[in-house]
Amino acid sequence: MNPTASTYRILTVCTGNICRSPMAESMIAHALREAGFEGFAAVDSAGTTHYEVGRPIDPRAARILGLHGLAAPTHAARQFDPAWYHERELILALDVDHYGHLRENAPAGTEHKVRMMREFDPAVAHLDHLDQGIEDPWFGDHRDFELTWTLLAAAVPGVIEHVRSELARREHEPTSA
Repeated sequence: MNPTASTYRILTVCTGNICRSPMAESMIAHALREAGFEGFAAVDSAGTTHYEVGRPIDPRAARILGLHGLAAPTHAARQFDPAWYHERELILALDVDHYGHLRENAPAGTEHKVRMMREFDPAVAHLDHLDQGIEDPWFGDHRDFELTWTLLAAAVPGVIEHVRSELARREHEPTSA
């Protein structure tokens, strides 16, 4: 891989950016490191709303990450910035309402960057986007956060394979002089 090439940027998006998207961010970041992509690919997260801006990751989400051996990211929730349509290569929506909102508001030519996180889970990749969402665990209990972990974990390997493919494609692109 060419270390001078620009970093492949991923953004995970949920509603408030305190549960699902920071969990996905942490899980993908760990998988990128494990795959040797540190410095070649990066991930961050945001919410579609301003409801939780500035707040840390939900303690229940942090607990689930810890139970699975991942440290919760140092986190302050933030709202999605429309400039990120141009600054990210992959924008992963965690539920169908996020997907719809992000696709509706995407500037022309950037819509393809918005994907459902679970599109990368081979068990559900063939399903309609309406059936690929991850419900908000915020209203639930420990079991809901564990289910969120399970659904995210099933998609992470597919995300990593997508990144691997994109980095390989970039490596073979002719450079402009």
